[in-house]
Amino acid sequence: MRMYDIISNKKLGKELTEEEIKFFVNGFVEGSIPDYQVSALLMAIYFKELNKKETHLLTHFMMHSGDTIDLSSLSGIKVDKHSTGGVGDKTTIVLAPLVAAAGASVAKMSGRGIGHTGGTLDKLESFSNIDLGLTQDKFLESVETIGIAVSGQTANLVPADKKLYALRDVTATVNQISLIASSIMSKKLASGSDAIVLDVKMGSGGFMETKEDAFELAKAMVEIGEGLERETVAVITQMEEPLGRAIGNALEVKEAIATLQGNGPEDLLELCLELGANMLILAKKESSVESAKNRLKACISDGSALNKLKEFLENQGGNPAEVDDLSLLPQAKFTRTFNSPTSGYVGSLDALHVGLASMLLGAGRQTKESIIDFAAGIVLHKKIGEAVKKDEPLATLHANDEKLFDAAFASLTEAYHIQETSVNSPDLIIGSVRAKDLVV
Repeated sequence: MRMYDIISNKKLGKELTEEEIKFFVNGFVEGSIPDYQVSALLMAIYFKELNKKETHLLTHFMMHSGDTIDLSSLSGIKVDKHSTGGVGDKTTIVLAPLVAAAGASVAKMSGRGIGHTGGTLDKLESFSNIDLGLTQDKFLESVETIGIAVSGQTANLVPADKKLYALRDVTATVNQISLIASSIMSKKLASGSDAIVLDVKMGSGGFMETKEDAFELAKAMVEIGEGLERETVAVITQMEEPLGRAIGNALEVKEAIATLQGNGPEDLLELCLELGANMLILAKKESSVESAKNRLKACISDGSALNKLKEFLENQGGNPAEVDDLSLLPQAKFTRTFNSPTSGYVGSLDALHVGLASMLLGAGRQTKESIIDFAAGIVLHKKIGEAVKKDEPLATLHANDEKLFDAAFASLTEAYHIQETSVNSPDLIIGSVRAKDLVV
C-alpha cells in the first residue's frame, strides 16, 4: 500500500477503506509517512470531505494510536463533559463537583488554553499545590471513592491527534467538520467514559461561528459517539458574549465558587444546570431534565456541591480553605476600570475581543511558551441588553503589569458597542442533538 495512492483516491472523491485509514494514521504516528504527504491528504479531505463511515474509522484509529484509559473497573456509569472552548467558560469547575454531589461519577480529562480561550487546567491551578497530573491508579481511586477526578491528558493519549492538529494548524485545514469531530471525539473516547455530554459553542468567541456549522459539528460528534457505543448528547450554546462576568483564571475560579454557593451569574448557572441535567440522565440518575435540574439545585442549596469541590481539592493536594477565603487565591497588584464613552445600552459584546483583552493582560497564552498570570483578567459589569451611563464602568481589568492595560483597553473598545435603543440579551441555549435526532 502506498500513501501516494491514498492521496490520489481522496483527491478524486473516493471513499477511503479501513486499511487505507489505518495505514496512514499508524504510519504518520510511527514516522514512516512524511508530513508533506499527510498535508496533501488533509487538503484533499478538506475539499472532498469524509463520509460517516470514514469519519468513524479515522476517529477509531486515532483513539487507539496511543494510551487509552480503562474505567471499566469502576462502578456505575462514568460520564464526561467537553466544551469546544469559549471565553469565560468555567463550567467544569462548577459542573464536576455539582454532578458528583448529585451521585454521578465524573472522570474528567482536561486541557490547557491557547490564544483567547482559557483551559480548565490553567484555571484550576489558581488553587495552590493542586495536583492535575494524576497517575492512572490515583485517577481511578479518586473517581471510585469521592466520585470525581480531574487530570491532564497523558503524554501518549491520542498522539495521532497531536501530530495531525499541528499540521492542520499550518496548512489551513483546521476548519473541516470531520477533522474537528474526529479530533475532539478521539480524545474523549480514549479517556474512557461511558457517556459524553458535548457543549458546542457558537459565535464570535466559540469554535463555530454560525448556527448551521455548530449543528453540523454537533451531529457529527454524536454520530461518532453513538457509532462507537458511547451514549452522546450535544448542546449548542451561544458564545457571542462571554459566559458569566469573569474572564481570567483566578477570577473565573471565584465566579465558579460563587455559583456553587448560589450567588453566580444567571447564564453560567443556566448552562451548568442544562449540561448537568443531561449528565445525570446519561448516568441513569434521573429520567427527565426537570427532575435532574431540581436535584442539582438542591445540591447547591444544601451546600453539598460546594463541599464536594472542597473534597476534590483536598483529594488532589489543593487547599480547600481557599474556597472559603477567596483572598487566598491569586490577586492582581493593579486594577483599572474601562468606562463607557456614552450613555445607552450594550448592543453587542464581542467575546473574541474580550478574550483577547484578557490574554493581553497575561491571563492567556500568546504562544505555547507563554507563562500564565493566574491573577490577571477582566470582570464585566455590563453585558448585552444592560443600560449604562456615560463614564460608568463597563469592566474592571486586573493585571500585575500596568504597561499591559493600554493594549487591553484597545481590544475592549472593539468589543463593546453602545447604542441608544435597548436590546434583549441573546438566548444561551440554542438547541441540542441526541441519537434520536440522527437520520439512520
